[in-house]
Amino acid sequence: MLEHGGRLLQAARAYGIAPERWLDLSTGISPFAWPVPSVPPSAWQRLPEDDDGLVDAARDYYGALHLLPVAGSQAAIQALPMLRPSSRVGVIAPGYNEHAHAWRHAGHAVETLPASALLAEASRFDVIVLIHPNNPGGDRFDAAALRNCHATLASRGGWLIVDEAFMDATPEASLCGEAWREGLIVLRSAGKFFGLAGARAGFVAAHPDLLDALRERLGPWTLSGPTRFVLKQALADRAWQAEARERLRRTSDALASMLARHGMTPTAGCAFFQWWRDARAETVHMALARQGILTRLFTAPASLRFGLPADDAAFQRLDEALSSLDMGRSLR
Repeated sequence: MLEHGGRLLQAARAYGIAPERWLDLSTGISPFAWPVPSVPPSAWQRLPEDDDGLVDAARDYYGALHLLPVAGSQAAIQALPMLRPSSRVGVIAPGYNEHAHAWRHAGHAVETLPASALLAEASRFDVIVLIHPNNPGGDRFDAAALRNCHATLASRGGWLIVDEAFMDATPEASLCGEAWREGLIVLRSAGKFFGLAGARAGFVAAHPDLLDALRERLGPWTLSGPTRFVLKQALADRAWQAEARERLRRTSDALASMLARHGMTPTAGCAFFQWWRDARAETVHMALARQGILTRLFTAPASLRFGLPADDAAFQRLDEALSSLDMGRSLR
């Protein structure tokens, strides 16, 4: 399996620092979690039921006609390659590595390319996978360009897959409302925006025939009863969502400004994280880890992703740690 952010216990063992003493900035998960209410005993005691209102709440939230709940978008990422014959697949790079890994594992011919090359050369592929906004590269796409790419692929029975795991802060840019079209598949993650990563919940928006095939592949009860109970309410909480979007944007801007003050101007970012591409990334990652601050290190290209500090104390701790690094000298 590939490595991911959030491996706090592993870092605690490696650096000899107790888990509770860490500032974990290694994921793109919002630190401002939706306030989970008490879960009724029946949610634990009964098998989940598909007609409990969750899909209706999700349709309303995402603006999609047809949706399938899944155990995080990761479940769909792993299953979708099993639904096609051998295909030529283009995957955005740099990006979330699980996409290319899943398609290769299923026996497809995979190329990882910058988004500009994928869009320009769409006719070479049967499937194109984009991440919007991209993680970690921050790429954003014009809706017309995505529609043209989809049309090129769909005309030959191909797919455009758009991973919108970090779209919730900018819902106006989503393609969920168009995912009824054959060959357009949109993945959404509930864990990032709602701060509920442990629930392992997401949705796939696509044509009903594709969703039926995916449902058969995944089997019943893709989400637990407690997850369905919580998520249905979170998706309907419009006041909290509006406040969370503004808070995420404000916090991400503050993080970008702090990094820039310390000579680490972000290469890209979005409302959930900032990304710094630099040959010194591993050195900075290790220096911060020795102070109990965990970032997400990438080696290709050498870069760091910083998740959002949750409060003033976390910002101050990061500020002090960055001040101690001396970017101009000791980290050359």
